[in-house]
Amino acid sequence: MNKFRSRLLLGLISVILSVLFGLGLLLGQLFQKFYADTVHERMEKEAKLLALYMENKSLQSSSFEQKLRAISDMLSARITIVDRDGKLMFDTNNYVSIDEKRHKKLIQTLLKQEDRSVIFEEEQDLYYYAVPFWQRDEQLGHIVLSLPIYAIERVNEQIWILLTFSLSIAFFIILLLGIKITNQYTKPIETATKVAMELARGNYKARTYESREDETGMLSQSLNILARNLQEMVRMQEMQQDRLRALIENMGSGLILIDQRGYISLMNRAYKEMFHIDPSDYVHRLYYEAFPHKEVIALVEEIFMTEVNVRKQLLLPVGIERKHFEVYGTPIIGTNDEWKGIIVVFHDITELKKLEQMRKDFVANVSHELKTPITSIKGFAETLLDGAMHDAQTLEYFLTIILKESERLQHLIQDLLDLSKIEQQGFTLNVSVVDLHEVLKEVIVMLEAKANDKQIALSCTSNAPICYMYGDLHRLKQIFINLINNAIAYTPAGGRVTVSIEKDDKQLRVHVSDTGIGIEQKEIPRIFERFYRVDKARSRNSGGTGLGLAIVKHLVEAHHGTISVKSEVGVGTTFTVHFRIDACLDE
Repeated sequence: MNKFRSRLLLGLISVILSVLFGLGLLLGQLFQKFYADTVHERMEKEAKLLALYMENKSLQSSSFEQKLRAISDMLSARITIVDRDGKLMFDTNNYVSIDEKRHKKLIQTLLKQEDRSVIFEEEQDLYYYAVPFWQRDEQLGHIVLSLPIYAIERVNEQIWILLTFSLSIAFFIILLLGIKITNQYTKPIETATKVAMELARGNYKARTYESREDETGMLSQSLNILARNLQEMVRMQEMQQDRLRALIENMGSGLILIDQRGYISLMNRAYKEMFHIDPSDYVHRLYYEAFPHKEVIALVEEIFMTEVNVRKQLLLPVGIERKHFEVYGTPIIGTNDEWKGIIVVFHDITELKKLEQMRKDFVANVSHELKTPITSIKGFAETLLDGAMHDAQTLEYFLTIILKESERLQHLIQDLLDLSKIEQQGFTLNVSVVDLHEVLKEVIVMLEAKANDKQIALSCTSNAPICYMYGDLHRLKQIFINLINNAIAYTPAGGRVTVSIEKDDKQLRVHVSDTGIGIEQKEIPRIFERFYRVDKARSRNSGGTGLGLAIVKHLVEAHHGTISVKSEVGVGTTFTVHFRIDACLDE
């Protein structure tokens, strides 16, 4: 903007100088001509006046010569009188320094001119003027007045100096006024230009002053309105972009955006976490180079070719796992049927598939577990009805088996009811202060006879002399009855089952260890599933329902605790129940 102001001032100065220069030349010429005409007119009047004066005077008198010299001094001019033939009659011989021959020659030349009575001698810068004089109506000769031109030139110099000085003052006054007016109009324009440049750079907070009510003020006001509108539009756009970004990044499903050329331009956080990938390996790369799964590439190619929505369920390897995904792809078509790209959404349905499989397994296992005792009861009842009931020994044996199968069926149904009740959302514990030592002592007393029958040593240790906690007494007993009962059931005769309590500043831990058959590492993640058995033959012979550990897990979590397992095949297993320290009660 300084360049604009400089150009404007330069143009203004050029115009002012041109006008003043032309005006100076015109005035100088006018003043010079006016002064020259004035001098000429003065000389003419003075010469004519002198001619009138000489009409009645004698040229030979000494007093007349003195008067002529006095008049010459008064006029500051040289007076020369010649007769009609041009012969010199009188000459004051002052004020003009010129050779006499040259002087006479100029007079002769002047007298020969008929059209004018004035002549300029350029070499000596002299001015000559001649006028005839008369006596008794007879022309006696001519009076010639001559004077140097330097007086005229001095006046001309003074005129030019005065004009230069006046015009210079006028120039500076006009220049100052022009600068003031220029600043008055260019400063708002400069400010508006700076604001416009800031707006172009994206700084929509820039504003300009609205101090005038003319066109520049309207420009500033319009720019401020534009800046406010742009700022509001950008704020709304940023807000929408933030909402869209937050929605895309925090949605539970993985999202991939592919442009019309096949390059991946966007992926969200869920997709990165699902497939454990680095965004630099995907973004700005062609989809068939980035995707490692042929199924996904085929789905994208199908959308490109058909331009219709595609929905498929795919089983894809992710690391060492295989996960189920419901993949939904849709083309992006613009308002003018312009192809924009493709959106591919990945829904991880692995847990749903697992739940579905668990439901199927649950139904199959319940059906199997119920079928076995019911078949036994029905078979023995039919045998008794066919006549075996008349044999007292056979009747007692069959009835004993029927009772045993009935109890097994009752336990199964009771465990199912307990598990269903525990898994309900409204399930609550009857929390009270419980002595964990007393709970474990009661459980050990209840199961000691079963351990003795298998010749299994059952013991309990603790590093805390007092161990009170908040919990449900009945449910805590149920937890440890299931854990210790399982330990006894899966420990061969002559083995050992140990219950130990550890308490520190962070946790309260209860360990149930046995020297039983152990569990393989690959089976440990599934032991808390319903009806899952490590050794199906032995567990069924032990009378278990396969629901005990599932119930234990839910009850431990209801007490805000966790349960972990460590096991080695042929060595033994240790179940550890972890309770938070804030569940404990100091003495």
